[in-house]
Amino acid sequence: EPREIICGGLRLRYAFFSQKGYYPDDPHKPNQDAYSVTERFSPREANDSFFGVFDGHGRDGDLCAQFARDRLPGFLAQNIMKMKQREAQKHRAKLDSMSNRNPDRPTDPLSHIELSREQMQQAALRAHVECNEAMHQDPSIDDSLSGTTSISAYLHGRRNRITICNVGDSRAVLGKSIQSNGYGQRQTLKAFPLSRDQTPYRKDERIRIRATGARILSLDQLEGLEPINDNDDSANEDGDLELGEELDEGGDPPRVWSPDGDYPGTAFTRSLGDSMAEDLGVFAEPEMLTREIKPEDRVIVLASDGIYEFLTNQSVIDICAKFTDPLEACRAVVAESYELWLQYELRTDDITIIVIFVEPIMDPASMEREYVTSSQRNLMHGHRQPSVRGVPDQSENDGADDVLLPDTAARPVRTRMTKEKAQEIEKLKQKAQEMGQEDLLEMNKEVDLDQLYTEKTASEKARIADAIKTSVMFRNVTDDQRELIFGVMEHIPVKAGTWVIKQGTVGDRFYIIDEGVFEVRILGEGETDDGTGGALIHVYEGSVAKHIHPCFGELALMYSAPRSASIIARSDGHLWGLHRSAFRQVLAQAQGTRKELAKTLGKLPMFQDLEEDEIKKLASAFDEIAFGRGENIVEQGQFGDAMFVITSGACERVKFVKGVPRNTTLKAGDCFGQEIIVDQQKYAATVLSLQTTTGWKIDRTVLTNTVPVDKLRRTSGSK
Repeated sequence: EPREIICGGLRLRYAFFSQKGYYPDDPHKPNQDAYSVTERFSPREANDSFFGVFDGHGRDGDLCAQFARDRLPGFLAQNIMKMKQREAQKHRAKLDSMSNRNPDRPTDPLSHIELSREQMQQAALRAHVECNEAMHQDPSIDDSLSGTTSISAYLHGRRNRITICNVGDSRAVLGKSIQSNGYGQRQTLKAFPLSRDQTPYRKDERIRIRATGARILSLDQLEGLEPINDNDDSANEDGDLELGEELDEGGDPPRVWSPDGDYPGTAFTRSLGDSMAEDLGVFAEPEMLTREIKPEDRVIVLASDGIYEFLTNQSVIDICAKFTDPLEACRAVVAESYELWLQYELRTDDITIIVIFVEPIMDPASMEREYVTSSQRNLMHGHRQPSVRGVPDQSENDGADDVLLPDTAARPVRTRMTKEKAQEIEKLKQKAQEMGQEDLLEMNKEVDLDQLYTEKTASEKARIADAIKTSVMFRNVTDDQRELIFGVMEHIPVKAGTWVIKQGTVGDRFYIIDEGVFEVRILGEGETDDGTGGALIHVYEGSVAKHIHPCFGELALMYSAPRSASIIARSDGHLWGLHRSAFRQVLAQAQGTRKELAKTLGKLPMFQDLEEDEIKKLASAFDEIAFGRGENIVEQGQFGDAMFVITSGACERVKFVKGVPRNTTLKAGDCFGQEIIVDQQKYAATVLSLQTTTGWKIDRTVLTNTVPVDKLRRTSGSK
């Protein structure tokens, strides 16, 4: 249940949610995530609160995360107390006066001390290091190749400030209002990172790790399947992200390896535990940020990296902004993330999130008489002290006025499926070819858009638009296409117990849950269905009242393949369904006229010797086509029979020469496959759609019967 507390000058409404991952090869693997919340951080810190998320990894990852959950807050409390006791020596007379203001109810003098930014961060640094050492010494945990990341937020109630501590690649994000129209109203929030992922994607972390002698390689590089670039740190001034963009297209991130063996293979550069990785620079020292909570600060999100594998910071904040209940916000973010994992991976990660809605209710200045502090402005008169290792450079006035991090060096959000998932889809496609004639006709049938089209109310359109907003399939559609998609969405009532999707059957629709609860079940390879549909993997809940509308079946818009999971209604409900044929027809209808195609054809070198009337005749012979993101349209070395012209979207052309790939990006106005028209050869390169792509297609036989072959220029596509 969501909770509400008053933390000094802040009203906090928070909730947490943890979803165990789906691992088909290890169905009984425990949830390796953990979380910690302390509303009143020890009696002497009654105005402060602590929140933490821990993401374990390795064989004993669950034990490491639980150890950090149980012990880190205690180490932090001990070090804060030591700092306060030291500070009390400087303010003894004033503290005695404060604690005896009410002789009948004297207070603890230490409760009137507020630590400066430097003192708080020193206490947090020591707490993490001590927790790490204690984990190494615990005989019940083998943390040699196991450990946990840690992201935590310490709320200083009387100062309306927050200290973020980050070890690893879990993340803290702030949602900041860009409109000043008061609390309690739904408004636009902009995401700002409060932490930086500590991974080999960051140049500074790569340099630090490599200085120990460690290697940084992806798994494919380690196995010799991809080339190694030893100069990626000197190739550009910044160096952040570029390494990741090159290596992570299929979920294969850069990792830390010993120079003497293929271990530890961590995809992060800091953690608690991982004792064998410490000599390689993978240590437990946190990066920290302290900033004041401003009136425009609305929501703080702490989450494990499973949330951000496919969602950007802004996407997470956008989802949270739709809710007034933090628990519903947690559930919606987890549902969206889980759906994306199921689409692009054969497994899902453990996912844990804490959402905190923040409301300042008292100005910090009005609480200053309640405490004493040796802040930077008091001690140094405006002169900056050296920062703790890893702490971003923060300004004067105790370094906490309005500190925010640049939105850079984050691990890239994945937009492509893993190689394993792609191979699984290919298997499903092959199974589709083995289906009976009736199933094949059902899978490839064309639907009548006029018959499907129904007017939707403004409320229905808003719910559909909200549901598809984060879907990559709909990111490039025009306003006209979106309106047509609204119209051809089918309203589908369902009864409890209905199998909306059955694993292994033809997939032809994408669904949005308008209302109701639905189970996701997967039958493992070789398992026999006992009537339940297999193991329960996830539960979707849609609600008009709660503004929750998860989606499923997105891959059906891209691939003619059987479903990889079953979806069963747990309650009565309502769905919106979009047929694959309708979706592709919508994309094709809106792509432009054949007159525009004729202009494009006239600019292509292959057709520049044709007369104007021949170009027009040729344009009339092309067929409209549309491809979903990630489809292999043509493959190098295969015999071909058609060429293509792109009108919207983008594709990647990959040509292997002596085993080395040469990549180019194709955009609107480009063509491919033209080498097979005149030369009648195999395709010279593989072309993969990078996003939803529309265009035109013509068969070689049709083209050669439409225009004189001797007037076509020889193609350069095979070069």
